[in-house]
Amino acid sequence: MALTRRTVLAGAALAAVASGVRAQTPMRWRFAHPHPESDSWHKAALRFAELMKERSKGRVEIQVFGGGVLGNDPTMVNAVRGGSLDIGLTGNPYFTGMAPKLNVLDLPFLFRDRKHVAAVLDGPVGDELRRELEGSSLKALATWDIGWRNLTNNRRPIRGPDDLKGLKIRTTPNPAHIKAFQLLGAVPTPMAFTELFTALEMGSVDGQENPVTLILNAKFFEVQKHLTMSQHAFTTGPLIMNKAKYDALPPDLQKILVDTARETARLQWAMNADAEATSLAELKSKGMQVVESIDREAFRKIVADAVRKDFVEKFGPELAARIDATSA
Repeated sequence: MALTRRTVLAGAALAAVASGVRAQTPMRWRFAHPHPESDSWHKAALRFAELMKERSKGRVEIQVFGGGVLGNDPTMVNAVRGGSLDIGLTGNPYFTGMAPKLNVLDLPFLFRDRKHVAAVLDGPVGDELRRELEGSSLKALATWDIGWRNLTNNRRPIRGPDDLKGLKIRTTPNPAHIKAFQLLGAVPTPMAFTELFTALEMGSVDGQENPVTLILNAKFFEVQKHLTMSQHAFTTGPLIMNKAKYDALPPDLQKILVDTARETARLQWAMNADAEATSLAELKSKGMQVVESIDREAFRKIVADAVRKDFVEKFGPELAARIDATSA
């Protein structure tokens, strides 16, 4: 009996050690995004990884992959949906096919300023829009920002809507972006961000539209001559995780994850806003010819109401009206 008892105790001790080893083995997650490593997305993602390791007490370790090295925008989204990638971050336009209500965030001339954007993303409207992705096997942890979209091209300065006519402009696949450029007489050409530099270099498209931070960090100044500060739309980016993987986490870790994602989002918003101020000056120093004063109202009159009308016909006026009424 004594031998049997010792054997049982030894077995229990070994099981306890094995259990302890399992408990101490961290979950190792991969986090991918398409932006250059010099961009605020990458810097904020690294901070997110640091905070998650610290706050989870080592239960979670996150490796960040920038620059689209794990695939372009649609590939990353599908990888997260399928569970082969743990966390992904890309622009809102890449989600509107599966969650069409998110298209509201890409309506031209929707937001008044950055404070208005933050109030919407951090409030009830932002929460509701993030939940729209749950039907597509995604959990949106937070919403980060890309910024105000501005026009670049290699053909001529853009000072008014007529200057866009006939230009082949790369856009996102978002219906609002495509419709807006059609109304302006351009030829919208959707493609992934990771493919854009080569397309500009080869002349497959004449121009593109992105925030000055990305125009600088992606080195578009090397293949584009003219920049117009049109600020015709503001682009956001959901930070996503596979929903089943999120649901399987213990409740305390779910809370840590969402709280940290949203805290880091606010950090990233501030980083991006600060970078916008310096990026324009640097682009000028790189030789880009910048048109800063344009008649934005002329652009607004052509696209704002017409593009919103399409959205309202599908989803009603309430959502866009709630965004209009959100105070900073």
